Amino acid sequence: MRKVFVLSDHTGLTADAMARALLAQFPGEEHEIVRHPFLDSPEKVEAVVEAISREEAPLVFSSLVDPEARKRLQALCGERFFDFFQDYTPRLERLLGVKARPVTGSLHGIANHGLYQERIRALDYSMIHDDGAVTRNYENADVILVGVSRSGKTPTCLYLALHYGLQTANYPLVDDDLERNELPAALAPYRDKLVGLTIDPVQLQRIRIQRRSSGRYAALEQCQWEVRQAEALFRRHGIPVIDTTAISIEEIAAHITSEILAQPSRGGGPAA
Repeated sequence: MRKVFVLSDHTGLTADAMARALLAQFPGEEHEIVRHPFLDSPEKVEAVVEAISREEAPLVFSSLVDPEARKRLQALCGERFFDFFQDYTPRLERLLGVKARPVTGSLHGIANHGLYQERIRALDYSMIHDDGAVTRNYENADVILVGVSRSGKTPTCLYLALHYGLQTANYPLVDDDLERNELPAALAPYRDKLVGLTIDPVQLQRIRIQRRSSGRYAALEQCQWEVRQAEALFRRHGIPVIDTTAISIEEIAAHITSEILAQPSRGGGPAA
């Protein structure tokens, strides 16, 4: 198994995402990804360089800004070194007609204080309005996720808050809601904010067994009934639906932001 090093002078989220996206194009290859974030000193970089030198033909993906560190890694790894800044910055400089002024950690930093505060507010909102615990203030929600228990609502809410600054609530559909086949009273005024999440019943059962293996909650028949009823409810009220069975949280969030929220019919307030 080939070692893959992901290096960054900040969180490394961008480099990690790009590395994984590139490696996903080679599904037959097995890799062990080793992340090294916050390489913000020569000593830290040198320790990682030493670790890399002990591996046989590792791949190295880097978003390091420091030119000396990049030169050191280029000399060590040659064509196995993927420098995201060096690959794209010169071309951007030519196209924009200005020289880049690299700033360590600028992408994920808090230089844009307004954006940072927006994400914090969104995260606070999403945590308070998680799992239907608090249903007031739905008029301030950008999105309200609806679905049966363990269909992916909570992690998607937190992701939308952290990465998009969206105030996202989520509401679990319980047996009483599903039997009535009507939107719960707390949701009815905000139909234009709702996004339904569904999931294959077999996959749902697997997830529920990990949480609570005994009782009706994890029985396949119960999972099948809940999913069937939830999907009927979504169809009846024209709620857009995303199947979370085989896609990641990132993909769910991308569908919501680029397809559903982008629709002109999505209102900014309560439905009439």
